[in-house]
Parts: sequence; C-alpha cells; structure tokens
Amino acid sequence: MPPTDERSNRSDPSSERSTFASIRRLYPYVRSALPRLIGGLVASLGASLMALAIPRVLQWVTDGPLTAGAREHDWSGLIWSVVLVALLGAGEAGLILLRRTLVMFPGTRVEAVMRMALFRHLQDLPIAFHDRWPGGQLLSRIMGDLGLLRRWLVFGILQLVVSFVTIVVGVGMLVVTGGWLGIIFLCGAIPVTILAFRFSRKYRKISRLSQDQSGDLATTVEESVHGIRVLKAFGRGPDALDSFTDQASELRETEIRKATTDAGLTTALRVIPEVTNGVALVVGTYLVAQGDMTLGALVAFFTTTAVINGPVVDLGMTLSMTLNARTAVDRFFEVIETVNPLTDPARPAGLPAVGHGRDGQPGGASGGHVAFRNVTFRYDDAARPVLDQVDLELPPGTTTALVGLTGSGKSTLAMLPPRLFDVTAGVVEVDGVDVRDMTRAQVRERVAVAFEDPTLFSASVRDNVLLGVSDTVPAAEREALMTQALEVAQAHFVADLPDGVDTRIGEEGLSLSGGQRQRLALARAIAARPRVLVLDDPLSALDVTTEEAVTARLREVLVATTSLIIAHRPSTVALADRVAVLQGGRITAVGTHHELLASDPHYRYIISSLEEDYEAHDHDCADQDADAQSPDAQSPDSQSSDPKSQQSQEALS
Repeated sequence: MPPTDERSNRSDPSSERSTFASIRRLYPYVRSALPRLIGGLVASLGASLMALAIPRVLQWVTDGPLTAGAREHDWSGLIWSVVLVALLGAGEAGLILLRRTLVMFPGTRVEAVMRMALFRHLQDLPIAFHDRWPGGQLLSRIMGDLGLLRRWLVFGILQLVVSFVTIVVGVGMLVVTGGWLGIIFLCGAIPVTILAFRFSRKYRKISRLSQDQSGDLATTVEESVHGIRVLKAFGRGPDALDSFTDQASELRETEIRKATTDAGLTTALRVIPEVTNGVALVVGTYLVAQGDMTLGALVAFFTTTAVINGPVVDLGMTLSMTLNARTAVDRFFEVIETVNPLTDPARPAGLPAVGHGRDGQPGGASGGHVAFRNVTFRYDDAARPVLDQVDLELPPGTTTALVGLTGSGKSTLAMLPPRLFDVTAGVVEVDGVDVRDMTRAQVRERVAVAFEDPTLFSASVRDNVLLGVSDTVPAAEREALMTQALEVAQAHFVADLPDGVDTRIGEEGLSLSGGQRQRLALARAIAARPRVLVLDDPLSALDVTTEEAVTARLREVLVATTSLIIAHRPSTVALADRVAVLQGGRITAVGTHHELLASDPHYRYIISSLEEDYEAHDHDCADQDADAQSPDAQSPDSQSSDPKSQQSQEALS
C-alpha cells in the first residue's frame, strides 16, 4: 500500500506477476460482457482473414485470367476476380462495423460496474485506510485508470489478438507459399520479437511510474483547492505553484520517456519490415527471372506483406496500450483487494428496534447504555497504546463530558462506539452487546458521531441536515425533524439564504462561515435521532450568545439521549451530568464538575487550561462580533477566523 507521501519511491507489488496473470483478474467484471466481446473478436478475425484472402485472389488473377484473358480476349475471369475482391473488401468493412457495434456497449458497462465496485469498496474501507491513501491517488484510479481500461477492452485487446493472429497466419502463408521469400520475411520477425519483449519490460515500469505520478499531481491539486483560503491568507500561492510545477515537470519527463520508448519500437517496426521487403524484392525478382517463381506468386507475396505490415506497425501502439491497461488493473486491484478488518459478524446479535419517545427522541432510559470495559487501543504503526485499560460507564439518558490534555486519547475513544476503529483489547458495549457482535449498520443506527471538522457536502441544506435520516421516514416527519434540529442548533441564518433549506451550499460548505457550518453539522447529528450521540467540541466556532442558546436547547433535546461530549471549553463541560477525566490513556476520575474540582488536582489543571483558551477565544469572538455589524455580516459568528474554530465537528456517518 502506498506510503503517506506518494512522491517517495515505490515498489510495485505486482512486478512479479505476468501481464496475462494481472489482466486475468478482470474476469469477474467482464464475464457478463464476454459473449459480445468474443463476438467482436470473431468479427475482427473474420475481417483479418478476408484481408489475407485478397492476395490469393490476386495471385490467381495474375497467373490466370489476367494473362490468359489478354491472349484470348476473354475478360470474364478478370471481371469475376474484380467482383470477388470487391466482395471480400465489403465483407471486411462490414465485419469491422459489426465489431464496433458489438464491443462498444459492453465496454462502457464494464467500466461502470468496476467504477461502482471501487467506490462501494472505498465507502466500506475503514478510516485508517483513507488516512494513509491520498485522495488524488484514489481519484486517478476510479477515473483515469478505469477509462483507460474501457478503451483497451473495446479496442486494444481486440487489436492485439487480431494483430497477433494476422501476423502468425500471414507469416505462415508466406513461408508455405513464398519459399525463400517467406524465410527472409521470417528472419525479419526475429529482431521484432526480441525488441517487443525488451520494450514490454521497460515500458511497464515507466507506465506504472507515470500513472502514480498522475495520482500525486491530482493529490496536489486537490490539497491546493481545499486549502486555497490558507494559501491566500499566508501568501503561499507561489510556493504551491512551485511545488506543482516540479511535480508536473517530473510527470512530463516520464511521459517523454514513455513516448521515446514507444517511438523507438515503432521506428524499428517500420524499418525492419521495409528492409526485409527490400531484400525480398531483389531475391523475388531474381527468382521470377529464373522461372523459379511465378509473377502471381510474387504479387501475392508483397500484397500479403502489405496486409501484415499494418498490424506489425500497430504492434507498438497495441503493446503500449496493453501495458498501460495492465498497470491500470494492478492499481485498481491494489485498492479493491484491500481487506477491511472491520467486518460484520456472520450471526449478528439480536437487538430491539430503535424506539422514540417524547419529541421524536430515542426512548429514554430503555436504551442507550454504553460501557467501555478494560478497553485498550493502539494504532498499527504506534509503539504504545493510545488507550490503556479504559473502564467507563455511560448510563442511559445521561450526558458525560470527556476532558483531558491534548494527546490524551479523547478523539480516539470517541471513534470506538460507532466502530470506526475496533478495540485492540477489551470490549465496547451498547445496550449490553459488544459492538463487534453487531453489523456496522446496526451500530451506526444507534450511535451518531459529530466529528471535530464540520464537513458538509455539495448539496442543499435539507440534504445535509437529513443525511442521517432514513429515506423510509415519511416526508412530514422528515420535515419536522429538520425544523427541530435547525432550531436546536440555532441555525436561523438558513432562512436568509437565497432558497432557504433548498439552497445548495457548495463544496464542503465553504461558502458558509465556520460557525454556520458547525451549526448545520450539529443539526445533522441531532436529526438522526440516535440512542447515543458523540460530540467532539460541538460549539467551538460559536460566539458566546449563540453558544448559550444552543446549550440551553441541547439540555432539553439530549435529556433522552446518552451523550458523550469531548470538551475543549468550560461551557461545554457545563452541559454534562458528570465528567470523566482521561489522563495518559486511562480514565483517572469520574464525577460531577464540582466533585472533581474539589478532589482532583489534574482536573483543576485541565479546567484552568480550558479557561485560558476560552478567554482568548472569547476575546477573538468579541472582536469579530464588532466587525460583524457591517452590512455584509450574515450572522454573529460569520466572521469567525480562529483556525481551531474552523475545525470542530464532522458529518454523521
């Protein structure tokens, strides 16, 4: 699997696999399209054989009707010969048209099936995979590589097979009927074969490098577009351009190497047959003069070589296309064959259906009990565990604030109830059932998570807020859930958008302020009506007034929901019924805010640190509120520019 820095040197894990073995893995995806592809192949072979039959007709015409008809003034044989050649030519053209008709539709269908399979698998793979793989590499595989495979399926593979058969059959005919001339032509095929073999070994490596560099370049573009505000704010646009230019230059040099390698083979494939034909012409003329070969046989020989030379010259193109396709297949299967360690059990545990109580919220204390029992978690590349023997109970219907210094493992702990990661040891239970004994769909129906970064999608406000609500919920109920969630999150600014809740907010919601994005993300988590709600610093981007309003409404809404809040501000701790202190990967204290202030020195230190950060943030918000009084201001927090406040909460998975 590629390292985080895709620009580092790579080792191709498929380098020991043959081209045939690599491409053979496509069979499950092309199986349904095989009848039409085989039909197209048969049509192509038929067209090729018709082309090879024309020289035989010309030989017969030259040695028979053309010579005898001229002496006897009988042109009937010549006329029928012309008709036969015309029929063979028309048949060849018709079969080529049939080939294109047969292969075009299945080729696009195979591409679509593979693209959907890859996207489905990407959605299924765990967060750890996406943390390691740059988005540009995945984008280049799902778009560029699969498009290349489609072109190879509808043209390249057929052309390769037809060229090979045409050359083999044609050379065989030349050897059988051409005598010494056939031997001469066969001798010319030996260096062509050697060059083609060397070309395939060299070109395969360059092709892989080129496609990987294209993925790196796409990653750079993606990062620059997503971070355009930061680049502009710090004036680093020229540096980003320099980096992009260096990568684009590397890709250009690789593409030139590809083109040079391809051109070298193409030149050889043109020169060698022409030299062979020149030698054959001298020898053939001598044989005809000596009476050892008929003129018709000589005409048939050179007409056949003309038919063969086309596939020989095209061999470079079809070989390069095949090797590019092989690389695309390898890159596709690098992702599609990545095993997801987070699997669903063969026999999922039976759980009661999610019920809803007052105001459409989950049904009170009857569900939502969460327990961390002796939980240990360590990342794959870490020397020490992030969490070490964590024990924590979240009683149904309670709100627990989790506090700790930076790096203590708070966000990692929040990933465990929805099975975004699996524990290394111990058990995480929801309603008395190990989350690993549930399907991921069952877990995520009960547990909603709002991450630190409030990512929104390029869709309407309505679609973003209702992302976690099942499509089977009646329209009226969905509308009520959205209205309530927006009201709780104090997202009143939605009414001022051009089309209200139907306004399309643009890619990642960057057309909105940080506080607006955060309130929509919070509304999305609330609208999902989970039994368990995990919030990671859900109010960090809001000004004091808005925060107080949201806090008051959250107290009402969360009364029937088990909530775990990752707290980075004293005001967030105030939401909680109790507080858990995470220190060094362990829960060291649990109690109310006042109990811990009185009994736990480490908690007092954490709170004092949070208060210092909060006062600085509050001062920034006050300055921004003053600026927000301008006519262009959209909301009290719309001018928020605190970097941390820009990354507070994520979409519900």
